[in-house]
Amino acid sequence: MSRIFITGSADGLGQMAANLLIKDGHRVLLHARNPLRGEEAMAAAPGAETVVIGDLSSIAETIKVAEQVNKLGHFDAVIHNAAVGYQEGKRIETIDGLPHVFAINSLSPYILTSLINKPRRLVYLSSGLHRDGDPSLQDLEWNDRRWNGFAAYADSKLHNVILAFYAARQWPDVYSNALEPGWVATKMGGPSAPDSLEEAPKTQVWLAAGNDAGALVSGKYFYHKKLRTVHPATSDPEVQYRFIATCERLSGVKFQG
Repeated sequence: MSRIFITGSADGLGQMAANLLIKDGHRVLLHARNPLRGEEAMAAAPGAETVVIGDLSSIAETIKVAEQVNKLGHFDAVIHNAAVGYQEGKRIETIDGLPHVFAINSLSPYILTSLINKPRRLVYLSSGLHRDGDPSLQDLEWNDRRWNGFAAYADSKLHNVILAFYAARQWPDVYSNALEPGWVATKMGGPSAPDSLEEAPKTQVWLAAGNDAGALVSGKYFYHKKLRTVHPATSDPEVQYRFIATCERLSGVKFQG
């Protein structure tokens, strides 16, 4: 039996993964952005241990989420599931002056990875759109570029794989991997998404708690439990260091080790 923390588990794939893990006998900690969503999360995942509260668009609240998790003891795995979809129109700015998509999808996983006591396994949800991301990592704050919601989302999913592979390289005692669940009919994916919703949460559950040889790897990228090609820049140490340095500068949080 494993103990697993899942970000963004009030609904969607995070909630689905939580219920699969609970059904298999694992202990699951949920996360929601506010108390009301926390109540909804607990009601939708009977058997979950409890829920931690914090808005991941805020650096201060993300830090508090990490503090709450650490106070609850050791976790065997963390699934970094929380994300928002791409936003057209104008750039939405957070309380910290950052693009909303970057703050939640890119920066919050970095902060939580850096501050939560190191688990045995790390799982990051990315997307096939990460291959359209910009590996130059220029102007991640979108201060100088004309806002493009699709590009900002693709960039954030590239960042998730970069972070997963960086953690895998820095921490050889941790299984750190990324995956794409497919384009599925969640609130983010929309009703016309073509991929299997039933299959979508299974790879993250497998990577977080599976004991077969396929799951006990690190620095890999999956789709439906199968290895899939990844943007080559994600394995470039120079790209990884640039991303980590930018996240450290923006958040004031230093990566462990």
